[in-house]
Amino acid sequence: MARIVYSMLTSLDGYIEGPDGNIGLPVPEGELHRHFNDEMRRTSTVFCGRRMYDAMRFWDSPERETADDEVERDFAHAWRETPKIVFSTTLGEVGLNARSMRGDAEAVARSLKAETDGEISVGGANLAAHLARAGLIDEYRLYMHPVVLGGGKPYFQVGLSLGLEPLGTESLSQGVTLLRYAPINLAPGKGSGYK
Repeated sequence: MARIVYSMLTSLDGYIEGPDGNIGLPVPEGELHRHFNDEMRRTSTVFCGRRMYDAMRFWDSPERETADDEVERDFAHAWRETPKIVFSTTLGEVGLNARSMRGDAEAVARSLKAETDGEISVGGANLAAHLARAGLIDEYRLYMHPVVLGGGKPYFQVGLSLGLEPLGTESLSQGVTLLRYAPINLAPGKGSGYK
């Protein structure tokens, strides 16, 4: 059975994008980029919401495979090789190794989780919140940059209530700290975490 992991870069104040809708976080370089390359290679499937998929389609461009930077070429190759499921009611077509789903994200996630091995990565706060409410996320990974955005889109969607158990921390390059958590059972009425 696969594990579903929600993993995003965040600011110290918990935002994945700034108030103006731009990412606002430093771009991963060198060693940090290699960390994300390794993560992508370990991923069996990527679940994306439309906005996250639109942002990541940059890596579908054939020019990315011939870029001067070896680290970027490596990520582009890993991205293109990894199957992607894009949950959207408005997206027309998708790119390489991707399929668009208009149906119930929860049902698709449950089915794929049961039928697949490895790790399924979730990209996008809204999709992650939907799957979290259904008790489908096995691990939360927050890559915290030493930057304060002061507002914007939070890693955890407003109104989502979870109990979390720390799994560990790791110091990475560019001052980034990886925080890993698993959801835990909470008393009835106290939240939607599970274990």
